[in-house]
Amino acid sequence: MSSDDRVQPDQAADGQGQLALVRTRVRPIRTVTSRAPAPELPVAQVMVDLPLAHLDRPFDYLVPERMHDSCVPGCRVRVRFAGQDLDGFVLERLSQSSHEGRLSPLRRVVSAEPVLAPDIARLARLVADRYAGTWADVVRLAVPPRHARVEAEPAKQVATPSAPTQPVDVAPWSEYQAGRAFLNALYRGDSPRAVWTALPGENWPRRLAEAAAATLASGRGAVLVVPDHRDVARLDAACTEVLGAGHHVVLTAELGPAERYRRFLSVRRGAVRCVVGTRAAAFAPVHDLGLVVCWDDGDDLHAEPRAPYPHAREVLLLRAHDRGCGALIGGHAVTAEGALLLSTGWAHPVVADRTTVRRRAPRVWVAGDSVAELARDPAARAVRLPHRAFEIARAGLARGPVLVQVPRAGYRPALACQDCRSPARCPECSGPLQQPGAAEQPACGWCGRPAVSWSCPNCGGSTMRAPVVGARRTAEELGRAFPRVPVYVSGGSRVLDTVGSAPALVVATPGAEPVADGGYAAALFLDTWLSLARPDLRAVEETLRRWLNAAALVRSHEDDGAVVVVGEAGVPAIQALIRWSPSAFAERELAERRAAGFPPAVRIATLDGGREAVSELVDTARLPSTAETLGPVPRGEEDEVRLVIRTPRRDGGRLAEALKAAQAVRSARKSPGTVRVQIDPVMLG
Repeated sequence: MSSDDRVQPDQAADGQGQLALVRTRVRPIRTVTSRAPAPELPVAQVMVDLPLAHLDRPFDYLVPERMHDSCVPGCRVRVRFAGQDLDGFVLERLSQSSHEGRLSPLRRVVSAEPVLAPDIARLARLVADRYAGTWADVVRLAVPPRHARVEAEPAKQVATPSAPTQPVDVAPWSEYQAGRAFLNALYRGDSPRAVWTALPGENWPRRLAEAAAATLASGRGAVLVVPDHRDVARLDAACTEVLGAGHHVVLTAELGPAERYRRFLSVRRGAVRCVVGTRAAAFAPVHDLGLVVCWDDGDDLHAEPRAPYPHAREVLLLRAHDRGCGALIGGHAVTAEGALLLSTGWAHPVVADRTTVRRRAPRVWVAGDSVAELARDPAARAVRLPHRAFEIARAGLARGPVLVQVPRAGYRPALACQDCRSPARCPECSGPLQQPGAAEQPACGWCGRPAVSWSCPNCGGSTMRAPVVGARRTAEELGRAFPRVPVYVSGGSRVLDTVGSAPALVVATPGAEPVADGGYAAALFLDTWLSLARPDLRAVEETLRRWLNAAALVRSHEDDGAVVVVGEAGVPAIQALIRWSPSAFAERELAERRAAGFPPAVRIATLDGGREAVSELVDTARLPSTAETLGPVPRGEEDEVRLVIRTPRRDGGRLAEALKAAQAVRSARKSPGTVRVQIDPVMLG
């Protein structure tokens, strides 16, 4: 080796230094954590964010000394579980663990903010057990995602929230039997429970705000839950007027992550004790809770579409029972669940007498319900817009806006063969054909392909008819019948909040009716058969609820308010609307469900999934001896089935426990296929 090839000592030293530097750069960085435990309560009981049923329990972790001050019950932490870092909540600190082995230390405290209140953690367990779900799934609904920037904002000085400065007028509640007594009980700090049947035309947002004011005056908090953002806006305005600014907050998903978390923290820290919101607000961590309210509890928007599919009404009732606070279930209609609360004595009715109801309600007509009317209009029971409906609409337009409720949105949402009346189907995918607009070609509702040169596969006909007419087509027809009258459409993707008092036709789908200034002069309910004929257990109850909500927007009988129903006068729901007797209808509905064995008289569980997975779950579950299985029946997709299990209400808890345990066994075995378990689902078609 030549002298040129030799490595000089200085060069060797430089090379070794560079190599050491490279090794330092590529060496993985390890966090050295001290295993010295906290001096006091060194064990943290943590609920790890795991959706697996067989791991739905708390685990013990060691609290390192350096985390002693920041690891508080309710805070977020990171833990090592099954070889990966997962999120979790600290439930409590313990002096020792029941686990015999060595405990793993907490990886870190994500935030020292105690976002999970103890009563909400307990409520999450109650809800999970009620609906055969997991605690982690419920807490995701209860606690919004963390927003670090919001937590870093300077904390406001939290003082004891003051009561509303203005006295509450309880006179409007005097129109209801036991109404004044209900508010006085809230003032005294008692915990009354009631099912409130609101009068037609009632300013229900203000009544709820008055109930919240009475609760705040007693030094306690209130949670008010309504179905949608339009109701939230009305209730928010009423609470601002009655309680004053700063005494309540609104919690909805539309706020955005930062603002929602900011308001959530204000409630958790005790700065505000009154919360208004949609179904997620049922878990709001209000301090010293004194009243929970669920308005229009029959609305399906109260049902959570995510596992374990809890209903806001049931969450609030569980919370009221657990906390011993007051509860108010209100609406223009009464559900079978509300009737059950009254029949068991758990709640008491807050209703008006019949004289007051008749004075406040509009007059309800049924097209073609008399011999005289049929003599004048023989087609009254066959046509879509009978002569009486036309007359009342014309008379109403002379005094103000007229509401027209139709069950379907769109233009012609369904088409059929003109000759044989068979449903018109797409030749490519067999989807239903529909016509989006007057000048548009009929197209498939599934694949969107236009129906060019369509012919009926049954009879060969080439002409289509519309057995169902949507809101847009109805508005077009009424616009021709009443020229020079403005026509508004509310439904689908465009929902109006309010309309003025000027004459106008408002065509709306159920639930999308805007509030009219001064009330509607008249209302027409068309295509009632379509709503009543839906293949669902709650179809009739839901239809009456939507009719009552819409009719409640109409002026009273004393102010010449009128409602025309195009349908069969002998239908019980129409009779209940004519008499304005939602409580009697709910009692009858409950009695019929008891006789037939349907909720809420019994507890129902539906199991949806592959045939083998459902069979394995049922075979594994130790169902109560009173349980009855119905099915399985195909659900349309290949190998997809539904099985229904029902049991008396007294065994509902055992049914949920058995199904949850069976899910845990399948989870531990890693059985193929998933089974969706729903307890008392809203839709039971």
